[in-house]
Amino acid sequence: MSDKWFTVGKLVNTHGIRGEVKMLSFTDFPDVRFAPGSKLTLHDPQSPATATVEVVSAREQKGTYVVRLKGCDNINEVERYKGWDIKVTETELAPLEEGEYYYHEIVGCRVVTEEGEELGVISEVLSPGANHVWVVDRPHGKQVLLPVIDDVVLDVNVKDKLVTVRLMEGLI
Repeated sequence: MSDKWFTVGKLVNTHGIRGEVKMLSFTDFPDVRFAPGSKLTLHDPQSPATATVEVVSAREQKGTYVVRLKGCDNINEVERYKGWDIKVTETELAPLEEGEYYYHEIVGCRVVTEEGEELGVISEVLSPGANHVWVVDRPHGKQVLLPVIDDVVLDVNVKDKLVTVRLMEGLI
């Protein structure tokens, strides 16, 4: 089993007295994570404690998911999990379409221009609106914000951790 864990959500509160919980989703695949029968691994952020639970049912409600867990029929059985993170291993990540990447695959990639000029290393992925923005840390301290659009990002090679870009006027 992989030792690398990825946070896909957080159990933020209980819901009612019949054992349901409210979960925030940090994933693009909530229909997979919260599907009946799926297993979730809960991690206590304050200790190394973990718990594996199974989803019985889930419904979206006001930006969260109200989830019923197998074997949890009252508030006392789920109260202890408030604030715990929902994590998956690398092998449990949902497969992506060609040309799609997980944030952890992009962060750390070297960025070069189509002319071969080294720009820096991607340190963060932002999601401000219509498209993602990659934050590139330059060797001299100044950051470059690259919009993730076809006109700018020419090639992404996650295996070699290398991104080739075409700089638009005004980006640097």
